[in-house]
Amino acid sequence: MYRYAMEKLYQWKKSSRRKPLIIEGARQVGKTWIMKKFGSEAYADTVYINFDANSRMAELFAADLNTDRLIMGIELYAGHKIDPDNTLLIFDEVQEVPKALSSLKYFYENAPQYHIICAGSLLGIALHGGTSFPVGKVDFLKLGPLSYREFLMATGNGRFAELLDKQDYEMIAPFRQTYIDQLKYYYFVGGMPEAVQSFAENKDFDEVRDIQKRILSAYEQDFSKHAPYETLPKIRMIWNSIPPQLAKENKKFIYGLVREGGRAKEYETAIMWLTDCGLVHKISRINTAGIPLKAYEDLRTFKLFILDVGLLGCMTGLRQDTLLDGNDLFTEFKGALTEQYVCQQLETIEDLGIYYYTNERGSCEVDFVLDAGSRIIPLEAKAETNLKAKSLRMFKERFAPEISVRTSMAAYKREDWLINLPLYAVEEIQWKK
Repeated sequence: MYRYAMEKLYQWKKSSRRKPLIIEGARQVGKTWIMKKFGSEAYADTVYINFDANSRMAELFAADLNTDRLIMGIELYAGHKIDPDNTLLIFDEVQEVPKALSSLKYFYENAPQYHIICAGSLLGIALHGGTSFPVGKVDFLKLGPLSYREFLMATGNGRFAELLDKQDYEMIAPFRQTYIDQLKYYYFVGGMPEAVQSFAENKDFDEVRDIQKRILSAYEQDFSKHAPYETLPKIRMIWNSIPPQLAKENKKFIYGLVREGGRAKEYETAIMWLTDCGLVHKISRINTAGIPLKAYEDLRTFKLFILDVGLLGCMTGLRQDTLLDGNDLFTEFKGALTEQYVCQQLETIEDLGIYYYTNERGSCEVDFVLDAGSRIIPLEAKAETNLKAKSLRMFKERFAPEISVRTSMAAYKREDWLINLPLYAVEEIQWKK
């Protein structure tokens, strides 16, 4: 199973400014797999340490953080000498031993020759919880579910992924139905690696659904095991409210749908916990467009998406036979799956700020507004081939962006101020000129 993040790992290895690397991401998105795969491909030796319930490592890091001493202890644990140039050290579930996280500072300052990669399913919570390690002493890499392009590659459609990368829309046009069919499968299967691998091998939608149910059950168990007791009920309520929130015409998050009379201050901690876990994406509203968009963020108003479109379909009980009903799948739940899908693909793009826009009167709403650094790109996500662009036009007239993008089931088309970008090509927005 190919992951584009592997290319970034090779870049990290070659960098002369390499620091210990932390891979962030929710449980079961493939962090352990990609670390071990990278170690087996790029190094002569890999030392894998899982800190979960590892009393020996907890004791080693508890004493002091002298790097020579720590390396000696790791060598004793591994049973062989560590060659810093040819050995990858993997610290998994590193949040379970906070001093192991703190040690990264000393490895960077005193022993930069060692190649160290860390991951942890609840790492974001540990960092926000006050676990100490200095900013600037580590590199970060985000890993999420497989994107649509990665899904194509995993299911034996790598040549179609290559065409997307080349943006050869003349060549893509005759195979448009193939892309749409694969997109339907992706809406149902999603990008969780275990579900994708099962689908690639067996094409069994029932088996995929069982895997998704197990993943959702594991997340529920994480809530019970790791969340603060007083916050736990609110985390469950927020999590379970996301599908009906997205099924609304206006997908703005409303606390009253969580509980009648609900208020922001009751649920802020629960939303932060889910965000820190990597289980939800919080997309804030802006009410004007200027660079950087973060300066115009309305922190009180936002949408919540979960990490994977397949899991959203599972939570809502999406039926397998919907796949066969023409393009009805794309309009299910008022386009909730489509907006979820688009958000998920945008989240794979590095250094992209993602927001949405409404004006004060609510007469204009743009599903996503992207901060690409030097320019702002408004993006409208359409579940059908409906090519009306009233809100995009209003946004253009007010803020004059260089280009606007509408993504839908329609084929690629470039107009004067507007790009029609097929839903299956939405990741390519990062290269649009």
